[in-house]
Amino acid sequence: MITSTQMRAARALLGIDQKTLAELAGVSLPTIQRMEASNGVVRGVVDSLTKVVDALSRAGVDLIGDNARSEGGGRGVRLKEPPQG
Repeated sequence: MITSTQMRAARALLGIDQKTLAELAGVSLPTIQRMEASNGVVRGVVDSLTKVVDALSRAGVDLIGDNARSEGGGRGVRLKEPPQG
């Protein structure tokens, strides 16, 4: 789903701290801290993980999974392109 490294990188791209991500996702600060302190793929309550992934997506970040098309291969994060209009 999402790794702790991806979470930290996504926050860095957005320029937000853990508290702001917690507020955007509707989860507690300790939840974000635990998720980011884990190694590899984040484990936890599915509802909380879904909220965090959704919040990052709404904020403008794409999570790149192991099987996604990426020139460099592997997992990662990138900013979404702004809507054309």
